[in-house]
Amino acid sequence: MSELRVLLVHPDPHLRQELRQLLRELDGVKVLGEAVSAFEAMEMLEGIGYHAFFLGMELPDGVSGLELAQILGQRRHRPAMVFLATDETQAFKAFELGATDYLLWPCSPERLQRTLARLRRLPADAHIAEPEGNSKKNADFEGDEETLQIAMEEEEEDNFLKALRQAWDYNQVRPVEIEKLPITLDGRVILVPYSQIVFVEAYEDYSFVHTNQDKYLTSFRLKYLEDRLRAHRFFRVHRKFLVNLDLVTEIASLPGSNFMLRTTGKKRIELPVSRRRIADLKQILGL
Repeated sequence: MSELRVLLVHPDPHLRQELRQLLRELDGVKVLGEAVSAFEAMEMLEGIGYHAFFLGMELPDGVSGLELAQILGQRRHRPAMVFLATDETQAFKAFELGATDYLLWPCSPERLQRTLARLRRLPADAHIAEPEGNSKKNADFEGDEETLQIAMEEEEEDNFLKALRQAWDYNQVRPVEIEKLPITLDGRVILVPYSQIVFVEAYEDYSFVHTNQDKYLTSFRLKYLEDRLRAHRFFRVHRKFLVNLDLVTEIASLPGSNFMLRTTGKKRIELPVSRRRIADLKQILGL
């Protein structure tokens, strides 16, 4: 393997500085950047093909190191992951998510050297997360599979685009549809019935799906879920929230002509309704 390109993902600047110094003293590794949050890390990954992330367990902005590992697991090519932790309580889950190593911090130079040895034993190019924009140069070959790029005539291109639009149109009647949302969790895909989703919360380019019992981070954008779930009585009440109207038990008016929805369940959730969506909501409810 060529020189390892690594990214340090941790909110503690002193830890990042110490780790950078330790890595600088080792051969065959180069630190190409630091990130504080998962979102910063994903943005840097769009510009640099990293071999490995050294990432903390607790990250700011609502996405932990383990949740970042889940997001990376959905990519076709992802960097190797070395977790930095203060105890061993989350080691099992980290390895379940594909960790190459799990370091208790602070660690000795000898222990870090063993981590790099593990990274170098990985199959060549198996853990290079090339930027999405460069994927065509590198990802068109997957084992014996090859992707061919075929030039289309204008009419063929129109037909192809029309077929794509039909495939992506969730408003049309489909012969078969299971009313469940696939969510990647701990290296597996679980299917969450639409009827169990209370509301969806936008978070940057991702979304949290809330049920009465759990909260799942997904790579779906809120707009995509709005289109997918609209036919199943979900309504966008706010730029950040999509709610299952079947699970709404109360609509409360607030001062200033504002409204608030309350949902069912032991832990009732209150969601704001933006003013520009109130008229559509009243029409749906027949008010």
